[in-house]
Amino acid sequence: MTAYERLEAALAGVEPPFAVVDLDAFGHNADDLMRRARGKPLRVATKSVRCRTLLRRALASPGFRGAMTFTLRETLWLHGDGFEDLLVGYPTTDRAAIAELAQLEDERPPALMIDSTDHLDLIDAAAPGRRRPLRVCIEFDTSLELGRGRVRIGPRRSPLRTPDEARALARAVVERPGFELAGVMGYEGHVAGVGDSPPNPLLGAGVRAMQRAAVAQLAARRAAVVAAVREVADVPLVNGGGSGSIDTTAAEPVVTEITAGSGLFAPALFDRYRSFVPRPAALFCLPVVRRPAAGVATLLGGGYVASGPAGRDRLPVPHLPPGLKLTALEGAGEVQTPLTGPGAGALRPGDRVYVRHAKAGELCERFNSLLLLAGDRVVDEVPTYRGEGKAFL
Repeated sequence: MTAYERLEAALAGVEPPFAVVDLDAFGHNADDLMRRARGKPLRVATKSVRCRTLLRRALASPGFRGAMTFTLRETLWLHGDGFEDLLVGYPTTDRAAIAELAQLEDERPPALMIDSTDHLDLIDAAAPGRRRPLRVCIEFDTSLELGRGRVRIGPRRSPLRTPDEARALARAVVERPGFELAGVMGYEGHVAGVGDSPPNPLLGAGVRAMQRAAVAQLAARRAAVVAAVREVADVPLVNGGGSGSIDTTAAEPVVTEITAGSGLFAPALFDRYRSFVPRPAALFCLPVVRRPAAGVATLLGGGYVASGPAGRDRLPVPHLPPGLKLTALEGAGEVQTPLTGPGAGALRPGDRVYVRHAKAGELCERFNSLLLLAGDRVVDEVPTYRGEGKAFL
């Protein structure tokens, strides 16, 4: 039985469009992430999963501990449902949510991300006179610096670049009443989120050269930043990485944990990595509704374009049956998506095509539920954040 026949046999009674997660592939990917982490704990990135059932499944896997959330509202919702060890991955300006966080009685409440004293001022204004300190984590900039700082490659995140800047903010935290310094974080998105094997071989060589330089420079900077912060406070948490950089991040002695999430679903962008080969776990299914010409089959809907710089790599990718591709002029459309390729001629209205999103958790913003497939049968249907009425961003 082919992969396509397996899906069709298991999902024959379900009318598309729908989304499905292959639990066998999900489990394989979780095991592979753990293997690459070399014994360091993995913190699951909730933005890459956006389904409470699957978040719990990941956290039940060996090697996973805690979650990195993407908004404080989401964090409070998960905390209220029993999730523990939560780190908000991005600064918040939600004053009402900060005030709610300050009312929690936990000994170890969720930690907020900061990168300037402006964040401390905002938190103080939102939750004055709080009874317990609020835990905060300092994020520093990981960008690769070239040409004496004239060129910087990496995500535009924290303004904290040097050990002195990180030390100064750490001192501001410990000297200000109502705060506790929980850790240090740096996300190397130019390594973790950029595949090192793009279709263009020359571009691939350039990306790999950039990443080698970035890994070496970041290891030295992260060690220096953490040492500077620990002159002020003995922070236990040093977070880094992402699914695409686990191997190099785990090799840094100073790192205590690694964030990962997208690698569980293995979206289409993950086909552009050489160092690991995950199994596609998350798919969505669309029906063929038209045959506008010989060799063309048109799907209903499908325009689920991923975030990031606009380009063809942000489009969904036809997965099964094989031999299908998007057209250059229409791509993936709001209400229809034409497909060509050697496999298109055999498709007829009523047939189904399984497609992979370019990124991971964004798929869940398009569907209210996920069908969970184990072996050759559907074992459950579970709500996404959207299906539970939660749209945090």
